[in-house]
Amino acid sequence: MKVYGVVAAFWLSLASATILQNGQVRPNDYPSTAISAISSYNSSWHTYSPGSPELSYKGRWDHKYISWWSAPGLKFGFQADQVAISFGKYTSDGVLVAYRLGGQDWMLTNVTANSTHLFVTPSTTGYNLTTPTNVTQTLELRVTNWAYGVQIQCVHISGGAAKLVKIPDYTRTMELIGDSLSAGQYATLEGISSYSWGLLYGLGNVEFSITAYPGICLHEGRCYSNLHGQTAQWLKIPDTSGRALDIYGSDLADIPNWDFAAHPAADITVINIGTNDNNTANNVTATGYYNSYIQLINEIHTRWPQSQIIVISLWSGFSQVGNTWQQGAGFLDEIQNVVKYFNNGSLNGRGECSSCFVYYFNTTGILEHSDIGPLYHPTDVGHVKLASHLMQYIKLTFGWILEQTGPEVQHDTLYWNDEADY
Repeated sequence: MKVYGVVAAFWLSLASATILQNGQVRPNDYPSTAISAISSYNSSWHTYSPGSPELSYKGRWDHKYISWWSAPGLKFGFQADQVAISFGKYTSDGVLVAYRLGGQDWMLTNVTANSTHLFVTPSTTGYNLTTPTNVTQTLELRVTNWAYGVQIQCVHISGGAAKLVKIPDYTRTMELIGDSLSAGQYATLEGISSYSWGLLYGLGNVEFSITAYPGICLHEGRCYSNLHGQTAQWLKIPDTSGRALDIYGSDLADIPNWDFAAHPAADITVINIGTNDNNTANNVTATGYYNSYIQLINEIHTRWPQSQIIVISLWSGFSQVGNTWQQGAGFLDEIQNVVKYFNNGSLNGRGECSSCFVYYFNTTGILEHSDIGPLYHPTDVGHVKLASHLMQYIKLTFGWILEQTGPEVQHDTLYWNDEADY
């Protein structure tokens, strides 16, 4: 996919608050949840520190409770009438977050550094569907962007029993490693519109992390504005963003490692990376890419010996051939040879063998050229299609039951036609 002439300038796109949907400006005047200081707003608040055991952080967060990578989140139970969250100085200016009460649809609001936001009141949709004072309800918050983030300073509750409740983690865990295609760049709501999100959240009852960032290569070294590739960066807590450079600097030795031992191992790891390596601008050879892929899988298997690994083929965009369109296939042989390397040279039609742990997922035929947007990334529909196929692949290959039974996964994708005469 000859896609990333635009990626080097992706920092500029972050400064705009305009969302274009099919070329039309989409309203994004989300309701403000900001309130004044807690002490002046309500004197009966109970405040919990960011390290309180009742708080469950999703994805990768550092010791300062700063979020990283794509679609990180915070989830906790509560028995109270009101819930507010204060955000610290390392929160990105105006970052868009999605939040919801229980299984209600996602709501959106912009937050910023050194601010407090009120997320739950008795008027919140779904609040009165339970008895709030003695029934534990759940609040979940997700950062929508892949380069912005939040810092949790504290959580406040008031009314009712006024206590937080630890929500047990799910028993299934997944990891997805990738670049902009997986991070959700140019999708309508970015991280929470990506196929990664649709797959991992859509499976239901799965803890997951999306360690994906635009412009990043698999091969170690500078790739567009990214100073390191995933063979090195995946082992670290933060991504390769400008804010990560501001906090931790550019020296790999100074960037904190992710503590794999302190977190559950991924039952399934999905890898979709190589489009940036495949661009001549980054000077990654086929041999270098192949060796880096083997290195990454070995890094994963060393830390998670039981993890089943799915390697996704690169669709590499579409080009016009005669009077039709044809899908590209970057590093096709190299990716298949990586799978064969771990499968003792064998690779059946489904990219698997009975004793192996690396599987090949072929994207051919899933997306069409109309599923790719003007900036060379999948449309929202393209993301949904890819996620749906991956969900079925996981169900058939590993016997996982699809457990999501109702809560909205990908927000603002409810499109329909109810006009009969046109």
